[in-house]
Amino acid sequence: MEGGGEGQGGDGGGRRRKKSIRRRQQGEGSSTAAPEASPVVPMEEEPAVMPGDEDKPVGPKKSELRSRLGWSVVREIYQGLPDFQRTRLEEMGFGPFLRLDKLTPDVALIQALKERWDPECQAFLLPWGHMIPTLEDVARITGLRVDGQAVTGVTYTGYQEMVERLLGLEVMRERSSLEPRTRLQASLGVADAHHQTGEGQAEYIARLTVDARVALAEEEGAAANRDLRRFLILVIGKLILGTRGDPVSCRCLPLLEDLTQVGSYAWGAALLAHLFNNLGTSSRETGVAGFFPLLQVWAYYHLPSLGRGVPRRCGAVPLLQRWRFCRDEQSLWRQVTLIHDALDTVPFGHVQCTPYVGEDDATQPWVERGRPYFSRDIWLHCFNTVVPLHHRLVARTLGLHQAMVEFPTRQRSWESPGRSFRGIQQVTDWTVRVREQLDD
Repeated sequence: MEGGGEGQGGDGGGRRRKKSIRRRQQGEGSSTAAPEASPVVPMEEEPAVMPGDEDKPVGPKKSELRSRLGWSVVREIYQGLPDFQRTRLEEMGFGPFLRLDKLTPDVALIQALKERWDPECQAFLLPWGHMIPTLEDVARITGLRVDGQAVTGVTYTGYQEMVERLLGLEVMRERSSLEPRTRLQASLGVADAHHQTGEGQAEYIARLTVDARVALAEEEGAAANRDLRRFLILVIGKLILGTRGDPVSCRCLPLLEDLTQVGSYAWGAALLAHLFNNLGTSSRETGVAGFFPLLQVWAYYHLPSLGRGVPRRCGAVPLLQRWRFCRDEQSLWRQVTLIHDALDTVPFGHVQCTPYVGEDDATQPWVERGRPYFSRDIWLHCFNTVVPLHHRLVARTLGLHQAMVEFPTRQRSWESPGRSFRGIQQVTDWTVRVREQLDD
């Protein structure tokens, strides 16, 4: 589940990736040759593109996944935090999420599901009916809270004053909601997160943890609160509400001003809203912005006949801990095609609609807290993103009677100002603008 920042090659690297994706979509030159094993790539690095490589048909690579998750570095910074800071994160409800192991991205599965997404009804359109990840899936797979206050508030044209006051960092551009990811990492002690020559994975992880431990405040106080806000904005901006680009969004920073209230927000519901909103982007883009491992493990549970995941830890919670990606060495285009064929022909009886029957919920208190919200049609909020969760769409796949469903028009007065929110819009209080949805 490692990712990285955007490639160092800038726009040139982006053009090369688009070119290779276009060739795969046309089905030219697919190959089934097994690629050579490569070392683990840290979040900051993108595999170098050698001259001529951009025209070669290859299998899925981490660099082809546009949604960048800096899981390794975040995990090691978490390990480097003092005990009292980890205790605070536990009390906020982030502990189970931050202890998750990284999951290798299944690019082909994510792309195939993305192409089945219907943006009008906010659901996957499959031969046997609609299917959607629900709040129950979020709670069980990620361990994040799905009940509580909506993740919403005021968005600003720029966050310069707030970043300087709460994070102690300088802002280069006034009219922006983005903070460089490398600067956030450096402020947490991880200035150099690249693998060093001859360094093994164990040595690499140990070095990151030690570097973070040296730089972070060891006692409670203003410096410790600043460290915690820096870490939380990195976790939220790169994992929970991850974007395709390298910078980290600061739009959630106002919610981190009062650290005693951070744990009262439904971060899991915001994760799902962000994921739904980005599934409707162009099918030419490989991957999605957001926490794509949720979508990946959701498919492992509900569509086991695809054979994309392999169980690894029986009884572990949250449920993402139980799976690993079953690597497929065929070309990306070939894999996507085979997944589409399987989705078109899989018998309805092979679809697992209730995979969590028999789970020991006593070991998952976050599931018990969110249970009242699992079977409801509900609005999902994440500031300028407000999307409906049509739970009644999955009634048929659950073996229940499904009445005719009508979908509201997408032209709403409170429509989000754009999918790529960069804080350049007007100052907006979303608690006022979407009051009807908050009250529902």
